[in-house]
Amino acid sequence: MPQQSALTQMLFMYVPIILIFYFLIIRPQRQQQKKLKAMLDNLKKNDDIVTASGIHGTVAIVKEKTVVVRVDEGCRIEFDRESIASVTSGEVKPEVVK
Repeated sequence: MPQQSALTQMLFMYVPIILIFYFLIIRPQRQQQKKLKAMLDNLKKNDDIVTASGIHGTVAIVKEKTVVVRVDEGCRIEFDRESIASVTSGEVKPEVVK
């Protein structure tokens, strides 16, 4: 019987640690991955985006695995969908001072 009580003590010690680890690290990361996948699946033409490398632009063409981004007049760059960090279409743009 003493071995069984040691086993239950060990379970009572490790189960909360595993649950805390799950709720603080694994679950939020999965939710963030789901949001990112939904954002990438919903990309459409004329969305303002920011890439992972910090390039700001507007989606010109959406392909199956890539996105063509217009960064300036006559300048287009093709990126993998996974390199899109965020869509900023709904945000208010500050006016550019010239």
